[in-house]
Amino acid sequence: MATEEQLGVTAAFNQDPPTARDLKLNDTLMLEFKAQNNFAPQSDTDKREAILKKLEGLLQQMVQAVGRKKGLPAGILDDAGGKVFTYGSYRLGVYGPNSDIDTLCIAPKYVTREDFFDFMPDILRKAWTSDELTALVPVPGIGTPIIKLTIGGVDIDLIFSNLQLSAIPPELNLTDDDLLRGLEEVDRRCINGTRVAQRVLELVPQTRTFRFALRAIKLWAQRRAIYGNVYGYPGGIAYAIMVARVCQLYPKAAAPLLISKFFFIMKRWNWPKPVYLQRKQETKLQLREWDPTAYRGDAAHHMPILTPAYPSTNTAHTIGPSTKMVIMRELERGERVVAEIYEGKKQWKELFQRHTFFTESYKHYICIITAARDKDAHDAWAGLVHSRAKRLVADIEQSDARSVELVQLFNKGFERIHECNNSTDVERTLDGELDCQVFETKTTDQTNDPKMQGAAQSETDGVEVPAMNGDAEPKVQGPQKLWTTTYYLGIGLKKGAKDLDISMPVKNFQGDCQTWQGYDKDVHSMKIKHIRNLNLPADVFVPGETRPTKPKKKTLKGGPTEAAASNKRSLSDAGLDVNPDVAKRRQSGNGPSSVATPNGLSARPNGASS
Repeated sequence: MATEEQLGVTAAFNQDPPTARDLKLNDTLMLEFKAQNNFAPQSDTDKREAILKKLEGLLQQMVQAVGRKKGLPAGILDDAGGKVFTYGSYRLGVYGPNSDIDTLCIAPKYVTREDFFDFMPDILRKAWTSDELTALVPVPGIGTPIIKLTIGGVDIDLIFSNLQLSAIPPELNLTDDDLLRGLEEVDRRCINGTRVAQRVLELVPQTRTFRFALRAIKLWAQRRAIYGNVYGYPGGIAYAIMVARVCQLYPKAAAPLLISKFFFIMKRWNWPKPVYLQRKQETKLQLREWDPTAYRGDAAHHMPILTPAYPSTNTAHTIGPSTKMVIMRELERGERVVAEIYEGKKQWKELFQRHTFFTESYKHYICIITAARDKDAHDAWAGLVHSRAKRLVADIEQSDARSVELVQLFNKGFERIHECNNSTDVERTLDGELDCQVFETKTTDQTNDPKMQGAAQSETDGVEVPAMNGDAEPKVQGPQKLWTTTYYLGIGLKKGAKDLDISMPVKNFQGDCQTWQGYDKDVHSMKIKHIRNLNLPADVFVPGETRPTKPKKKTLKGGPTEAAASNKRSLSDAGLDVNPDVAKRRQSGNGPSSVATPNGLSARPNGASS
């Protein structure tokens, strides 16, 4: 009798085929996906495939142009080639109608990354009309250099690596570890995106079922706001590896059971024991891999989820104590909801309900408000601040603010555009007021991947945002636009906590952002302020959500209500002062605090007195 092939580092927990209940729930899950518009139509898939095919031809055109410029003989150029690979959700087969395409361009050794950024943008611009190519943004100076495109409504991220080969054959695949020889770290990182996605697909027993289950887990994570490496949560590949591990343990299960077991197993996983899909590979290459016995930093990781391609790395290294608590809380909720779905008490849509970050989760929030008068300057500055925001979370966790139970960074920024008519409008807008807002608020997660985490190296050439130093007034003549992005951190306090001073982490964070080589105190503005849940702006809520309201007052005998007394406390009295100038804060007595910013701007925190 033939034995079942074992995938993974342990034997399967269960080899039973799906039950009738599993299959019925599988059908209802499919209907829910369609209701959620989770699948890309065939016409969309065809368009993406056509774009990728054309991109590969343009890449080969670029390789030829570079070779001619460097004087290479025709014989070499004829065979030079060039190939496009995909990675991420598109390569895994779990993309939706609004998903981007993560694309890797591979060229021969004589084509450098500098060549790619010198030649490729112009080739791309000539290949499509301005109506078709609506965005092209080269970002060469970040951790993983990238060209961001929008072609026919499809967002595409282009990254590049050459190989130590004189030609790129059409049949090339990237599974051979020897292809990593001689490559720099950034090139290995680029190539391993494709290698990891391919290896994950090879290590699951049923590709179709894996994809179905992964769609559900990704949708759940996105709706519950626990998605994205830059925010301190697992990203797409980390969730794919966790789902793949569950597939290995239940190789014949249908997607509904895999989803149920995902919540059950990951909630009880013996963290920080790592999740991995295969045993460590033997290789002659001497590249650094994740190893908590050799590296102190690796030993400090809270939820390691390791890539199955060499060199193995932790895809979830940004998870900290707070985000781990949030993830555990959501895994527990997910397990409970799916159990009730199996019992017939709930439907799949309830698993995918929107998060409660603004409606129920917290009473206190910290806002980071970035601003500039030029959109490009703003985008670069906001991306830089956002990429470092998780450092503020870590600093608060490690500070003397022992009243903090957790700090949760919301996984999207709120982009707003404002039209200011005078200096007062500018001052209020920089302070976070929305009186001058025009157009619809846009939520963005533009830094939701490691490619954008190095945005600190981007250059800006924006128009000056007036600075107000001391009593100086900003000089504004006529209507002017301001672009802002606000990031929100929820502060969870321990039961009975009455004091919280996070002034030093805030001061350190502001100083950290100022070290950016593109920082200009006359161009870039950032405010950090405390706000109560009752004072959150309307645009963080969606239709149908119930905004937080003040609890009903309880009358006490012979005196004012307890709630009223509590609500009259100032920000300083409550201990929720984020003013970096501790001495100034203490001198302010019971009055509202001001929050200093790198360019000297100051304003009273919204919600300073409740």
